[in-house]
Amino acid sequence: MTQDFSPAELNQLFENLESRLAYQEHWLDTLDQAVVQQEKRLAKLEQLSALMRERLREQHQAFQAGDHQGESRPEDEVPPHY
Repeated sequence: MTQDFSPAELNQLFENLESRLAYQEHWLDTLDQAVVQQEKRLAKLEQLSALMRERLREQHQAFQAGDHQGESRPEDEVPPHY
C-alpha cells in the first residue's frame, strides 16, 4: 500500500527527518563527550587506587619488618578519660 504525497508533504517529511537527525547527532556528540570525561576520570581513579595500594603495601611491609618498634601507635594509646 503506497501513499501519494504532494511535494509540500514530502518536503515537510524530509525537514522533519533532517531535524530528528540533527537532534540525534547532537545527543551522540554530547554522550561521546561524557564518555571521554568518564574515561579520564576512571583513569585518574585507577592511578590513585594503584598509588594507595602501593603505599598500603609499603606500610604493611614496614610493620611486618619491625620498623614500628619504639613508635607509639594511636590504637595503643589510652584515651585521656581513662
